[in-house]
Amino acid sequence: MKWLALPALAAAAYYLLAIIAAALWKNGGKTSAAGSRKPLSILKPVRGRDPRFWEAIRSHAEQDYGEFEILFGLTDPNDPAIADIERLQREFPARHISLHIVSTDAPNIKVGVLAELARRARHPILLVNDSDIKVEPGYLREVAAPLEDPGIGLVTCLYRAAAESTASRAEALGIATEFAPSVLVARLLGVAEFALGSTMVFRAETLREIGGFPSIAEFIADDYQLGRRISQRGYHIHFTPSVVETNLGAGSWAQTWRHQLRWSRTIRVSRSSGYYGYVVTHATLWALVAFAAGQWMAGAAAIGLRLVAGVWIGTVILKDRNAARGFWLIPPRDLFGFAVWLCGAFGNTVDWRGQKLRLRSDGRIW
Repeated sequence: MKWLALPALAAAAYYLLAIIAAALWKNGGKTSAAGSRKPLSILKPVRGRDPRFWEAIRSHAEQDYGEFEILFGLTDPNDPAIADIERLQREFPARHISLHIVSTDAPNIKVGVLAELARRARHPILLVNDSDIKVEPGYLREVAAPLEDPGIGLVTCLYRAAAESTASRAEALGIATEFAPSVLVARLLGVAEFALGSTMVFRAETLREIGGFPSIAEFIADDYQLGRRISQRGYHIHFTPSVVETNLGAGSWAQTWRHQLRWSRTIRVSRSSGYYGYVVTHATLWALVAFAAGQWMAGAAAIGLRLVAGVWIGTVILKDRNAARGFWLIPPRDLFGFAVWLCGAFGNTVDWRGQKLRLRSDGRIW
């Protein structure tokens, strides 16, 4: 039965790599925010009023950056988020803040909206992030500065999540202690073609080189496709140490399940090899298997390193205080995550903001 210790040892090795990656990230991830501040356009596709949407968009308008504009794009003229956008325009009259009602037939509606916003943007640097992202002071300076290097084609960053219900807090814990470690390990191992929708900053010229947003309008994982295509042009994808925050609100367990399942199936159809290789990261499951087989040392190594890596990365890198407070919830959350991963291996439909989308095996929507 000693062979049943092997998955636990593999999981332990993975989280040891996460700890090493975190140490290198912390010591080597600083970048300078000095340099010219080229005018920048923030493109914000919006659909519905996310939790704390007002706080999120206000944090962008408050930025001290020089010349920048914020373009909001919506498809519904009665969208409840419009009231907050108009309030932002009134509160920051000196800022160039515009609201655009967009009609699109793109399979990925968000990308269709982005294509129209990019067409109307006035500046050479474009920033795209999700509508619920809240940023810290100095964010624009830090994420735009790396583009002074002509070899860098896209800048992105990690994120943490705030939550207001038990189910959403479990999802936030997964982001801080499972997803973020996976990003660090991927970067450590040289997997550097992806970007995160929490922040994507790139030159308008580079976007044109890859065919613009219409070239990725059929794909569910627009952030992955954008990063991959820019990387294929020979540019580097740069992760800045900035960390932004999303808000998951007070979602139910059913909502959390649907959200996680969409994410899981999206990863599977975008990077299938990485998805199935991800099985090794389920340390809690493999620790339980090892314990059941009497392989106590292997099980303890897996669960111990899992907890250390998750809490360290969550608290030190993401500055998510709940990662330490809720460390004892990591094992049961991991088992929930394994159930999502298992179901994500099958099926081709996802739920996106009330829409039922069907996915092809190459990640296209149909």
